[in-house]
Amino acid sequence: MMIAANTGTPSPNLAPIAEWLGAADPSNFVMVFWIMYIIINALSIVVFNLGFARKLPLLKNVVIYAVMFFGNMFITLFALTLPVIESLGIAALVLGMYKFQLRRHKQEEASEKSN
Repeated sequence: MMIAANTGTPSPNLAPIAEWLGAADPSNFVMVFWIMYIIINALSIVVFNLGFARKLPLLKNVVIYAVMFFGNMFITLFALTLPVIESLGIAALVLGMYKFQLRRHKQEEASEKSN
C-alpha cells in the first residue's frame, strides 16, 4: 500500500524505526540502510550469544558471524518495511531476562548446597 509524502510522490509503508531514521527521504536512504544494518548486526550478535550457552571453536564462530553478516544485508532490506529491529530487541530482552533468572537460580542452588 502506498501513502502520499509531503512531496506528492508515493512512498512505501515503512517500519517505525526506518521512518524515525528518515528512510522515506531518498537522500537519506543509504545512510539509514547502513545504520539499520549495524543495529541488526549488533542485536543479532547479542541474541546469538544469549541463545547459545556453549562455547564454539574460533573457526566455527568466524564462519557463523560471516554468514550472519552476509544474511543480515537481506534482513535489513526486510527491516525497512517489517519490524525486524523491534523483534530482535524483544528477543534480546527476553533472552537476557532468562539468562539473569537462570544465573540467579544457579546461585541460590549453590548457596543451598553449601549450607
